[in-house]
Amino acid sequence: MEITKPRILVAGIGNIFLGDDAFGSEVARRLQQRQLPADVSVVDFGIRGFDLAYALLDGHEVTILVDAAPRGEAPGTLYTIEPDVSELDELNTESLVVETHGMNPMKVLAMVKSMGGVFRRILLIGCEPAPLESEEGKMGMSEPVQHAVEEAVRIVESLLEKILAEHRSEATV
Repeated sequence: MEITKPRILVAGIGNIFLGDDAFGSEVARRLQQRQLPADVSVVDFGIRGFDLAYALLDGHEVTILVDAAPRGEAPGTLYTIEPDVSELDELNTESLVVETHGMNPMKVLAMVKSMGGVFRRILLIGCEPAPLESEEGKMGMSEPVQHAVEEAVRIVESLLEKILAEHRSEATV
């Protein structure tokens, strides 16, 4: 019996012109420089919601989204969240317009679901951003978020190892 690896998408999300919002893009950039298993795809989607939506329609077994995620903790705090995709059914379909120059991951997921996409497993690696000092934006991340990038890379690599090991053990049963 041939063991097939799961198709895993690691999606960096963020806007490099909005300070700490660049977190997901920077984590994706660093992961792209690493030696990862052949069936793992790492893409920096930036703010390209349509591109992410179409990538999600490919039916990945696991999708790991990496993004700045404000939850009220200290800047640089990392979260690993498995969102409840059943909540997508409750979103107003009229509010599903995906902005061409913005990215709301939940809107993208809802749009994919409305297009018939099926999610097997979605994880979010989020980082608490520092408040943006100006509405004009800012290049460069705050120090706490810069320090969190390498830890986030380690978290993603650890998740990939765990997911692949689980898949190997399921395939031998």
